[in-house]
Amino acid sequence: MGIFGFFSKEKKESLDQGLQKTSESIFSKLSKAVVGKSKVDEDVLDELEEVLISSDLGVETTVKIIQRIEERVARDKYLNASELDLILREEIALLLAENNTQDLLDFELPADKKPYVILVVGVNGVGKTTTIGKLAYLFKNAGKSVVLGAADTFRAAAVDQLILWGNRVGVPVVSHGMNTDPASVAYDAIKQGLDTKADLVIIDTAGRLHTKVNLMNELTKIKRVMQKFIPEAPHEIMLVLDGSTGQNAFMQAKEFTKATEVSSLAITKLDGTAKGGVVIGISDQFKIPVKFIGVGEKMTDLQLFNRTEFVDSLFKKN
Repeated sequence: MGIFGFFSKEKKESLDQGLQKTSESIFSKLSKAVVGKSKVDEDVLDELEEVLISSDLGVETTVKIIQRIEERVARDKYLNASELDLILREEIALLLAENNTQDLLDFELPADKKPYVILVVGVNGVGKTTTIGKLAYLFKNAGKSVVLGAADTFRAAAVDQLILWGNRVGVPVVSHGMNTDPASVAYDAIKQGLDTKADLVIIDTAGRLHTKVNLMNELTKIKRVMQKFIPEAPHEIMLVLDGSTGQNAFMQAKEFTKATEVSSLAITKLDGTAKGGVVIGISDQFKIPVKFIGVGEKMTDLQLFNRTEFVDSLFKKN
């Protein structure tokens, strides 16, 4: 058994509830697209294109899906319009299967990387620090020892918030306060992780997307001091995106992937929006694995991303 166990009934219910707004929006729009239609024709496909774009899948991903459905229509001239939701479900599942997003049921920390180091990036307000706190809770609850590093030193609120999460979860937080050197915080967090034989070190960073050069320089410096202790650190750079911002999340992903080597994604706040389609678009366009999604306020509502369960919940008729 790994860290998070199998996909439990409670997790599935949480996912269903978290994606309910998106699901209801898609089905409502699909119903309007096929009203009075007996087969999938050009008009239905035009309507479907609008449905997908308005659900924040993005233009490129939408075009790709439409082309796939057009090919199916060409093979079966009498494709029933009432089956459009099933067809769409199948094509989205296939699309997710083709990129780097895996069907995660569990997650193991590599035994040969201790501590495993995750550097977390993302703009202010996306739920970055909260995501780190929830990650710490999930790992600690699975019996792993965790050290947090408060290297977002440009916002007092970020440092204080991470300390609060550390106290709440019961894990140590390395902090030098506001307006201190982020790399120094990272250095001490890694050192403490090694000294205490921690399983995991998670480092928060400043989300100053509007000054990309400064961001790149800062992240480079942080990585350089980490590598004095662990040559391959960080083992993972996780970008946190706010799913409720739709196309803004695409732009943030574009800028951060230019600034640093993002290796995984966490997409938050999917429970309060009808823009859950953004997960599909970002996964498709950037070919970076979506590892976690946030579907609620509870600490357990940060879930491993399982594409099969995600698509199932997205097309679940309530």
